[in-house]
Amino acid sequence: MDPRTRRIPLNATYAVLAASVVVFTLMQSLLTPVLATMVTVLHTSQGTVTWVLTAYLLSASIFTPIMGRVGDILGKRGVLVLTLVALSVGSLLAATATTLTVMIIARVIQGVGGGALPLAFGIIRDEFPQKRVAGAVGLIASLSAVGGGLGIVLAGPVVDHLGFRWLFWLPMIATIATAAAAHFWVPPSPARSGGTVSWLPAVPLSAWLVCLLLAMNQATVRGWASPAVIGLLIGALALGAAWIAAEQRAATPLIDLRMLRLKAVWTGNLVALLTGAAMYAVFAFLPQFVQTPSSAGYGFGAGIAESGLLLLPSSITMFASGALAGRLASIIGAKRVVVLGCLIAAASMALLAVAHGHTWEIYLSSALIGVGLGLVFAAMSGLVVAAVPPSQTGVASGMNANIRTIGGSIGAALMASVVTSQLMPSGLPEKSGYTLGFAAMAVVLVLAAVAALLPEAPATPRMAPAAPPAEQGELATRAGGAGAPGEEFSCAETRPGTRS
Repeated sequence: MDPRTRRIPLNATYAVLAASVVVFTLMQSLLTPVLATMVTVLHTSQGTVTWVLTAYLLSASIFTPIMGRVGDILGKRGVLVLTLVALSVGSLLAATATTLTVMIIARVIQGVGGGALPLAFGIIRDEFPQKRVAGAVGLIASLSAVGGGLGIVLAGPVVDHLGFRWLFWLPMIATIATAAAAHFWVPPSPARSGGTVSWLPAVPLSAWLVCLLLAMNQATVRGWASPAVIGLLIGALALGAAWIAAEQRAATPLIDLRMLRLKAVWTGNLVALLTGAAMYAVFAFLPQFVQTPSSAGYGFGAGIAESGLLLLPSSITMFASGALAGRLASIIGAKRVVVLGCLIAAASMALLAVAHGHTWEIYLSSALIGVGLGLVFAAMSGLVVAAVPPSQTGVASGMNANIRTIGGSIGAALMASVVTSQLMPSGLPEKSGYTLGFAAMAVVLVLAAVAALLPEAPATPRMAPAAPPAEQGELATRAGGAGAPGEEFSCAETRPGTRS
């Protein structure tokens, strides 16, 4: 069949987008349970090996909005393939790395794959029937969180049966296959925003994110009151102000700050910050809790594989609740789904704080937080995407994912500070540190629910550039359709596609 006239099934396109997002998010957490192994393999120390995680978060935080913007300009399919190729090249370099420096460089290259999430959202917005966009976006958002949880679950069995290096060989193989599938089964972008990338704002954007995440990383080692941490936080504020000024002067801003004033966008970002903090905190420290020897008065002395299995319920329930979020939103509204999800996740943290003496209690808490976060991410992403013009989809969704990552860094750093504030003579944290930390995350999730309930802004700012008349009519229809955010996703249709 002539490729110019062939029809690409929507379910094939959606499967490729889902695989792209899952492969990237797996790499966010796949190394977390095996940092101790990496200390030996890379001949480094426990204090410096955390740069393997930090470098990835820094790179992803920087490249997520940039690749989203480039995709809006040049075409999302080609840029998606590029991000997947970068992720596979980084995986190849990491699989062969023998020093910490090479590993950090590899992780920075892998971070380019952060563009997969905003590009996937933008492609869905371009290709799918309008009534199914919110449901499809919501499920992809849930899968991004599911991938983070699955990384912790899969790390143990991969290391036990195949070895440490296969934590990179397997993702490399999967990413190459996904990139090839994206080339053939994702249609080229029918709409592009035009213009160019304003690289000048990218410099202070990168700099303030680097300062902020470095401060979060160093706070767990040096303490929040150390001059280095305080200096980094001050630097982040100053560079953040410089970034805002650069964006306001740019002819084609990397991130339209007027877009961030939209109520659905800024409240969605605030919810993403707070829920990201709680999610990353529990994913980072619940395995450490259950791996603690029972002789410490708590913990189960679990191995890497067993501790990962204790988080498996969260991945299962996160996917299930994300898939059902659209139908629930059509009944009670997407905003209420976000609030409900925050409260369910808060209840799971509260339960974990007071009941963690038996494995069934851990399994129950893990399942509940998956239900809550799956609802939040699915409904929240749909609200953000529905609030902006199609040309801003990649940037808006990319920034939302980016802020969730930043929130995760903050949450993990705060959790580390609380957990390690009191240590036993053996060097292990006191049980009270974990109890207080989980309780603090419950409070954070309650605050996220409050943020989702914030009232509407008195006026919606005009965004530039203005959408074409036909596009404005589409946006008005979407804004007026109360059921749109709650439509259930289905892949029963096809859309003409071409290759370029």
